[in-house]
Amino acid sequence: MDSYTTKIRELSASLLKDEKVDFIIGFKQGTIPMATSPHIARTPEQAEQFIWDNNCRINLANYLTDRKEKIGIIAKGCDSRNIVTHIIENKIKREQLHIIGVPCKGMINKTKISALFDREITGYSETGDTITIKALSDEKNINKNEVLNSNCTTCTHRNPVIYDELVADLVEEQIVEDPFSDVRRIEEMNADEKWNHFEELLKNCIRCYACRNACPLCYCPTCFVDESGPQWVGKGQDTTDVRTFHYLRAYHCAGRCTDCGACVEACPMDINVRDFTRKLNKDSLEIYGWEAGLDVNKRPPLDVYSPDDPNDFIK
Repeated sequence: MDSYTTKIRELSASLLKDEKVDFIIGFKQGTIPMATSPHIARTPEQAEQFIWDNNCRINLANYLTDRKEKIGIIAKGCDSRNIVTHIIENKIKREQLHIIGVPCKGMINKTKISALFDREITGYSETGDTITIKALSDEKNINKNEVLNSNCTTCTHRNPVIYDELVADLVEEQIVEDPFSDVRRIEEMNADEKWNHFEELLKNCIRCYACRNACPLCYCPTCFVDESGPQWVGKGQDTTDVRTFHYLRAYHCAGRCTDCGACVEACPMDINVRDFTRKLNKDSLEIYGWEAGLDVNKRPPLDVYSPDDPNDFIK
């Protein structure tokens, strides 16, 4: 990804030097292997810290909400789709943005990689699709495609859907025979099996709200879990309150979620939070032919009314 990094730095420095933007949002190297950190560059010199590799997992659109400045942003496919949603929902104006698009071939899953080693990982490097991981007592070369994030394996919008310039040529989009096989597996369970599946999924939740805070769709001025008049959800670890938080947050994302995986990436307990939103994405596609964030001129299906909408649900 060195060529991506070089181009990102070059474009960013030029934009900042010519004062076309007030700042640029991207990634810099983290403090440990397989980690990157969001980085805001306000000068060409600060733009030299930008990097791009297979660890740029989080969704930078989260940092655009209600900003007033002229902003540059580095955006892969899922980031760009959330930028579209931000524009549709009036959280940012298109003319405020200069989008540097990054064609993406997927991000790696650090949990999958860590499971391959008995001791602490001390080094990371990548060459093409080969990842070299060093641990205290071992070193392995791993094929990137074997350790991709789950959402990346089913992504069919790897290229940015909206951009002002690109850091590289567009990549070939994936053709996935059954992108919702994980959802179908749960759909095929009986009621008790479904209940047990989600109970098992949530048993380690500590209500830290990292999934909510990382989600580029969670920008309500006051989240329902923080309301005190009335108080919708308790603050403790009562299982009903834990369930309520996750189920209602998922429904708030219905027709809006781009399956970027930011929620899973942020969870300190390795909960597959996507299990709450994937069913809603599948239904949006099958019922309405809708995928979020592909067109700035179209609003989500649950956000509009049409006299032609089917009314079978009230018959």
